[in-house]
Amino acid sequence: MRRVALSATVVGSVLIGSACASAEQVAQPAPASPSSPSRSPSAAAVPSVSATVRASPTARPWQVGATPLPRRQDGFGVIRPTPPELVDRRLPTVDHLPPPAGRRFTATTSGISRDIRARMGETWQPGCPVRLTDLRYLTVAFWGFDGRRHTGELVVNARVAGDVVRVFRRLHAARFPIEEMRLITTADLDAPPTGDGNNTAGFVCRRARGQSRWSAHAHGLAIDLNPFQNPFHRRDLVLPELASAYLDRSRVRPGMVLRGGVAVRAFAGIGWTWGGTFRQPVDPMHFTATGN
Repeated sequence: MRRVALSATVVGSVLIGSACASAEQVAQPAPASPSSPSRSPSAAAVPSVSATVRASPTARPWQVGATPLPRRQDGFGVIRPTPPELVDRRLPTVDHLPPPAGRRFTATTSGISRDIRARMGETWQPGCPVRLTDLRYLTVAFWGFDGRRHTGELVVNARVAGDVVRVFRRLHAARFPIEEMRLITTADLDAPPTGDGNNTAGFVCRRARGQSRWSAHAHGLAIDLNPFQNPFHRRDLVLPELASAYLDRSRVRPGMVLRGGVAVRAFAGIGWTWGGTFRQPVDPMHFTATGN
């Protein structure tokens, strides 16, 4: 299996007082230079592996995926400081599907059609540990950082499809902001690392990082939520590679998955484990039905 590019976001929070509550509301457009962040004594800070740059009032709009990073020897991009525009990331959602009508939560569940199979491309191949017939294609309504409702899509194992819909129903009710939720495609697998991907996604057939065993994502039994706001961290590796500003979990910003927050409670309610409790690596974007 090829290495999945970060733009595919497949690297693979409850209540922390008022700071947690504010982080899990729909983010309204804000100036590029945020006010002093809320802090929580119970949210552990993770040392950053690179310097954090504070946002500037004159920061330009950010174009996701526009600037490839040079590669490290392990194939990932070089870890760089978070650009000012992304220190408090609240980018608007690009609609790939028609937005839902009204304000109620909506969702659909279906098998993998020919069209969806074609769009998935090489994210599923013969030899993967789950059959296509055992996967389900979901669409769910979600709130973006732009304060608008959008329709997201993801693929998961058939046996957890109903549970996953219930999770996103709770996130929608709490107006937990999500930037992007679309299918991973062959183009994502082939893309160079840019370090600024933020796609919430489920199934992709790949091995666990640095191991020979299959990832929980390869079984359709894991979801990565807002990867940029909740970066993977192992020694000197941060994924996404530009997300070091979010390693400090005590600086609460919208879209972060927090201990005691609605996302952790929602996934715990269906029996899933949160990667934010892992010792090494720390993986707060990651929720899994298998425990790893």
